[in-house]
Amino acid sequence: MSLFDSPPLVFALAMLVGVIAQSIGRHVLIPGIVVLLGAGVVLGPDVANVIRPQQLGSGQSAIVGFAVAIIMFEGGLRLEIGRLRKQARVIRRLVLLGALITALGGTIACHLIMGWDVRLSILFGTLVMVTGPTVIGPLVRRIRLAPSLATILEAEGVFIDAIGAMTAIMALEVALSPSTGHFADAVVTAAQRLGVGVGIGAVGGLALGALLRVPRLVPHGMTNILALASAVAFYQLSHALVRDSGIPAAMIAGMVVGNMRVHRMSELAEFKEQLTVLLIGTLFVLLAADVRIADVTALGGRALVVVAALSLIVRPFEVVVCTAGTDLSVRDKLFLGWVAPRGIVAAAVASLFADQLGEAHIAGGVALRALVFMVIAVTVTLQGLSAGPLARLLGLRRASNQGYLFLGANPLARFLATRIASTGEAVELIDYDTDDCRAAQEAGLKVISGNGLEARTLARSRVDARTHAVAITSNEGVNLLFAQYITEDFFGPHVFVAINPGEVGVSADMVTARGAHVLFGRGEDIAAWISRWRRGNVEVARYTSTDAGSTSFSDGPDGALLVLLVQHGDKLSLVDRETAAAQRDIVDVAMFVERRDAAHEWLAAHGFARVEDERVAEPVANAS
Repeated sequence: MSLFDSPPLVFALAMLVGVIAQSIGRHVLIPGIVVLLGAGVVLGPDVANVIRPQQLGSGQSAIVGFAVAIIMFEGGLRLEIGRLRKQARVIRRLVLLGALITALGGTIACHLIMGWDVRLSILFGTLVMVTGPTVIGPLVRRIRLAPSLATILEAEGVFIDAIGAMTAIMALEVALSPSTGHFADAVVTAAQRLGVGVGIGAVGGLALGALLRVPRLVPHGMTNILALASAVAFYQLSHALVRDSGIPAAMIAGMVVGNMRVHRMSELAEFKEQLTVLLIGTLFVLLAADVRIADVTALGGRALVVVAALSLIVRPFEVVVCTAGTDLSVRDKLFLGWVAPRGIVAAAVASLFADQLGEAHIAGGVALRALVFMVIAVTVTLQGLSAGPLARLLGLRRASNQGYLFLGANPLARFLATRIASTGEAVELIDYDTDDCRAAQEAGLKVISGNGLEARTLARSRVDARTHAVAITSNEGVNLLFAQYITEDFFGPHVFVAINPGEVGVSADMVTARGAHVLFGRGEDIAAWISRWRRGNVEVARYTSTDAGSTSFSDGPDGALLVLLVQHGDKLSLVDRETAAAQRDIVDVAMFVERRDAAHEWLAAHGFARVEDERVAEPVANAS
């Protein structure tokens, strides 16, 4: 017996290779699934013969079920009902009418081009009617696609996976026993699957969400594993009641939980996303290794013609029909008409079909799986690589490197945001305090009401497209977490963090270690400054530097003044530890009224002169 015949080792190697392959994909900026498919083929039985899926036996179906449950639950978590409503008409059409068009188109293309019988062609059509949320999600985030199109594609992928998988399984039942009466039974069974799955998912999701909404009811550190166990339980319970109904159950449960105000939602979403990445990698490596190169090459050039028909005829026609009469532009429709990569559910169900057709002694199962994998490989590779350039060409990418995002809408944050906005920069604030949000809106600022540490709130703020992100709440721990989240998960924004003075708590070194900057150049008692601002005990004025050298702000009198901004020519900048004022630079200075004299003395001693008639808007007493 060879070392690589060990089923646990096969599974372990698939997990490891899956993670490495996706890491490589991120480094070289290509879809991870492209690398996964290549790795599965190269390490599979036909080449290196290191990963041998056949050794897993019946355990492979259990692994697939477990993984699909988590993947669909995580996909459901991302579906915000508020966003779905805005594009509900298009999504509904694509999921229902569009799926039917794709299934029919795939069936006809397969029958005419491949010459397969109607039964096998229908199975192929139902398998390729799904798009892959595991491919679409990372793709639209990587290319920074416009939010409306991203919502349509992600929702289509998640919903159609559930419907498509059940439709395909219904078609398989008909194929295995092709009689009119059995077809009617299959339709009824499909309705039962959908009903039971939706019911189990909705009830289970509500129960799980109710538990997670209560602070401290679920002990700290147990939230993620409770959600994990629940997702798998919902999937398997639904499957036990009505076979193959687990996919809609997991998806609906995730969507219900994701749209409830759940405690520690950001932690849950992050954990599920990481686990999904692990499972997607494992499954794709195993499933790709299970496909023989000889089976794919035996299809010949006709297989590529089928893929071309799906991509260049069927999908564009589907989009034209499903978007007719909507407010989507021609550019939107062109993009939707090109991007429809297939993913993990199509691959998993195709492998299931190949096995069941073989057990029933019906020819064509192996060729069917090979053709589906050809569709997955070609659509993921071509569309994954071309989606970014196409979105850029059509002007459908979100604007990047623009504007400031503030965590906090308190008076100090509002002042900074208003001054920066006056220069023409886009500015947005995040806060969950109702009064501060209202005050910011009244000041003409754009505000997102929510928790700035939640992934969905940050997604709404488009933080990945900002030049600067500024954490300026009175809680330095929250500020540091905000900075850590952005510097680890997003690329581009310069992050500024407000911290308290002293050795206890968050230090400047902790901030810089995370790739962020210390706001104001040093620790300040932000809570005290916000309180003074609310009471109207702060005076803000402008000073110009008359010193021929440069002046640092790190040694100013504690609690007397706060150097807010530095203007060098036409450029207005935030202050950090490296900031120094050159001659003729103008600075905005906030002074504590009760220590105004100490502030004036320090400014005068360091070569700053008051700019007459350049007084900045005075904070209003008792302002929110």
